[in-house]
Amino acid sequence: MERTPIERILCPVDFSKYSVQAYAYACSLAQRYRAKLFVQHVVELWRHPSASFAAAADLDTQFCTDLADEGRDHLQRFVETHSPTGFFPDCVIGEGMAMDSILAFAQQESVDLIVMGTHGVRGFDRLILGSVTEKVLRKARCSVLAVHRASQQPAQGGIGLREILFCTDFSAAANGALGTALSVAAEYEARLTLVHVLGGIKRLHHTENAAKAYAELDRLVPESVRRERNVDTAVRAGRACREISQLAAERNADLVMMGVRGSHALDDTMFGSTTYRVVQMGQCPVLAVHPWPLSEPKPRVEAMAGASAG
Repeated sequence: MERTPIERILCPVDFSKYSVQAYAYACSLAQRYRAKLFVQHVVELWRHPSASFAAAADLDTQFCTDLADEGRDHLQRFVETHSPTGFFPDCVIGEGMAMDSILAFAQQESVDLIVMGTHGVRGFDRLILGSVTEKVLRKARCSVLAVHRASQQPAQGGIGLREILFCTDFSAAANGALGTALSVAAEYEARLTLVHVLGGIKRLHHTENAAKAYAELDRLVPESVRRERNVDTAVRAGRACREISQLAAERNADLVMMGVRGSHALDDTMFGSTTYRVVQMGQCPVLAVHPWPLSEPKPRVEAMAGASAG
C-alpha cells in the first residue's frame, strides 16, 4: 500500500472548547488518511490543589492513581461525545509536565502530526505564550497543526477544507513540505494556492521580481498537476506574516501550511519568525510542516497499553 505523509496523529486535549475544535480536525485528518489517532490527556499533578496535602500525608501513590483514573474516565467521555460515529481512537493518559509527556509520546510512537488548539489571535500572546501549545510548536520534531478559536466549528458533516494556502520562500524546507500540501489538498479536493512574499523590494524592481517569483512558483508544480489538482499561485510584497494573514482573510482560507527548518518544528532560530507570527495572527489553522524524509522507513505502531475508545 502506498505510504502517506500522515500515518500517525496525536491530539493532546485538556477538555476545553479549544480541544474540541482541535479534536475535530484530528479526526477529520485521521479518517481521510486512514491514520492511527492517539488522543492524550496529561495529568499534571503539580497543578492540582490537593497535591501538596497528599504528599504531606504520605498518600502520594493512591492520590496519583485516583487522579489518573479520573483523567482516564474524563478522556473516555470526551472521546465518546465528540468522535464521529464508528470512529475509535486510542486513548492515552500521561502524568507529569504536559509538554514533556506530549513530546515524549510523539517521539516514542513516531507521530507524524500533532494537532493542538490555541486561543488564537491576540489571546495567543497573553494566554498561550509560554504555555503548552507554544512549547510544543517550538520543540516538536514532527509537523504541528495549531487550531485557532476562529476555526471551523465541528459539524455533523465534519471538517471541510476548500481553500488552502501553501507559503514558500523557495527554501529546501518549504519545497520539502510541498508534497504534504499537495496531498492534503487532494484528500479534501481543495484549491491549493502557492504563495511567495517579496520582502524589502523597491517599487522600481517590484514588477520584475514578482514575475520571477511567479515563474519560480510555476516550476514547483508541473502544469498538468496544477490543472488536475486546482493549484493557483500568488505573489505579495511586504512583511511576510502580515501579507500571508491578509491573503488568508481575503481568500477565506481554511488552512495555511508552511514548511519549517531545523530538527524542531519551530526551533530557536525560527521561533518568533514568519511561521510563529502567522500562528499568532492567523484566523484559520496553521500547519507547520516538518519535511518527511521518504527515504527513511517509518516503524509501525505496536499495540498500545492505553485505554481504547469504544
